[in-house]
Amino acid sequence: MSQHHSGLNRRRFLQGSASVATAAISGAALSGCNASDGAVVGDGKLAFVHGVASGDPLPDRVILWTRVTPQDTAAALTVQWQMATDPDMLDVVASGSVVTQASRDFTVKVDPTGLMAGTTYYYRFSSGGVQSPIGRTRTAPVGAVDRLRVGVVSCSSLAHGLFNAYRRVAERADLDVVLHLGDYIYEYGDGEYGSARAYEPAHEIVTLEDYRLRHAQYKRDADLAEAHRQHPFICVWDDHETADNSYRDGANNHTEGDEGAWTDRLAVAVQAYYEWMPIRVVDPLNPVRIYRQFKYGDLAEFDMLDTRIIDRDQEVLIDQGGMVNSAALNDESRTLLGEEQLQWLSDNLNASTSQWKFLGQQVMFGQLRLLGTPDLAQLLGEAGNTLRLLPVAGSGGLILNTDQWDGYAAERRRVWDIIRGGQSGPDVAINNVVVLTGDIHTSWVMDITEDPSNPLSYNPLNGNGSMAVEFVCTSVTSPGLGLPAENVVSALVPAMNPHMKYVNLTDKGYMLLDITPERTQAEYYFVPTIAEVDDGEQLGAVYATQDGQNRIVAGEASAARENPPAPAP
Repeated sequence: MSQHHSGLNRRRFLQGSASVATAAISGAALSGCNASDGAVVGDGKLAFVHGVASGDPLPDRVILWTRVTPQDTAAALTVQWQMATDPDMLDVVASGSVVTQASRDFTVKVDPTGLMAGTTYYYRFSSGGVQSPIGRTRTAPVGAVDRLRVGVVSCSSLAHGLFNAYRRVAERADLDVVLHLGDYIYEYGDGEYGSARAYEPAHEIVTLEDYRLRHAQYKRDADLAEAHRQHPFICVWDDHETADNSYRDGANNHTEGDEGAWTDRLAVAVQAYYEWMPIRVVDPLNPVRIYRQFKYGDLAEFDMLDTRIIDRDQEVLIDQGGMVNSAALNDESRTLLGEEQLQWLSDNLNASTSQWKFLGQQVMFGQLRLLGTPDLAQLLGEAGNTLRLLPVAGSGGLILNTDQWDGYAAERRRVWDIIRGGQSGPDVAINNVVVLTGDIHTSWVMDITEDPSNPLSYNPLNGNGSMAVEFVCTSVTSPGLGLPAENVVSALVPAMNPHMKYVNLTDKGYMLLDITPERTQAEYYFVPTIAEVDDGEQLGAVYATQDGQNRIVAGEASAARENPPAPAP
C-alpha cells in the first residue's frame, strides 16, 4: 500500500536478505486466541470481549482499563467499576462509574486515587448487568524496598506467530509490573510482514478506525489479554504503533499524499493508542509526549523515554551504492531525544535518590560494529550487501544500522555526559544506570563505554571503563536478523564488540528483571515455539550488574517470591 523509501530501514536490517520463515499455524492453534480468558459474552446487548488491563502504577493510584462492545453504538453507556483487596471481590475499597461512547470507541479508563502503596488489588467493570473478567493490579511501593520483580517485553507481530511469551509472563504471579518497550501492534496489511495470522483490517492501517480495529484485534488475543489481566503494564511506543521507522516529521512506511498527511496519521494513531492502552496522559496539550517517570520506593526509578517520535530527526539514509553522508551522520545538531526530553532526563538522573536508574527506551544504545573482513562478508553472503556496513571513526569497525543510537552519535555523547556528571549537574558520575531496550527482536547484554575497542578507555576483561550497562530484550514474535549461520554470528559479534557479553539472534521470549539493593539481574527466558500453543519456556542466560560497579557480570537464576498475591481468578 505504501511506498518504501530507499535507505537502510530497521525492517530491512532485521530481515537482512534472507527470507523470514513464517510459522504455519493451524486453525486449531488459532482457536484459543480470539477472546480473552474469562470474557463475558453478555446478553446480546453488550459484552466485554477485549478483557481488562491496568497500568502506570503510582503509590496511590493506577489506571484501570476495559472496552465495552455494545449492540447499539449510537447511545452512551454508563460503566461501573470496583476495586477490592481480595480476588473474590468481597472487600470492595473503591468504586465508581464512568460514561463511554462512540467518540472514544467505547473504551473505558479510570484513575482511582487514595490507594495504599505497594498493594495488590483486584478490579472489575460492569454495565447493563454484564460483568467483565476480574483483573489484578499492584500499586508502586514507597520507602525502603528490598526486592522488585519486573517483566520486560517488546515487539509482538501478530502476523509472525502466537504470543506464548505473554502467557508465560501472565503465569508469573510474583511480578510487580511489566514494562512494554514498544511495537505493541504492527501497522502492516496481510502478507506485508509475516503471514501466520491475518490482520484486522486486512490492509495497512492509516485512519482512526483502522488503528482502533488493529488495537481491538490485539486485545482479543487470549495470551496478551491474560498478561494484562494479571499484571499492571508500563508502556512506551516504538514506531509500529504509528508506522515503520517513524520520526518527528514522517515515517519510512508513510507516503505523504497517497496516505494523507503524516501529522494527521500520527494524530489518529496516538488517539487510538491512548484509547486502547492503560496509560495516563502526560500532557493533554501535547499528547505525543509519552516520556515519564515511575518510582518504586528507594530501590528503583524507571525513566521511560521516547526515542522514536517526539523529537527524532530522520535517520541518515544510505544511497543505492551503499554510501552514507558521514558529515550528516556526525552532525552535532541531530537529535534523538530532543532538547526538552534530554533536559528532563538530566534533571531526573541528577536529582535521583534511587539505588537503580532504569532507562526504558526503544533502540539499541551501545555500539554495534563489525570488522569488514572477507571471512565475515562470506559468512553474511547477500545479507552483508543488504546490511551495507558503514565505516566509522574511533578505534575502527563498521556500523550496521543508522536507525539506533549509532546513527545519532552526538545525542549519545550528550547522554554519556549526563552519566559522567558533566551535563546540567554536579561533576559527579551517576552510578547504577541500566538501559533497557527493545526494537531489534534479538537479545543483547553489554557494558556501556565510549570506545569499547580502545584498551586505554575500556578493559573488556574486568569492565573497567564501563559507565553503565544495557539489557536488550528479544521480541515476543517479531523476526530477527534472518542471517545464515546465526549461531556462528552470535558468537562472532561479541568477538568484534568486546563490550558485549551475550548475543542471541534467534530465540523469542521475554526478560525478567530481579532487582535488589545489591544487584540488578536480567534473566532471559525463551519459548520453544511461536508456531503453536506451547506451555514451555527455557532459561537462556543470566547476567547482572552489582551495586556501584556499572559493568556486566555473570548471574545465577533467582528464586520466585514465596507466597505471591493470588492471581486474578
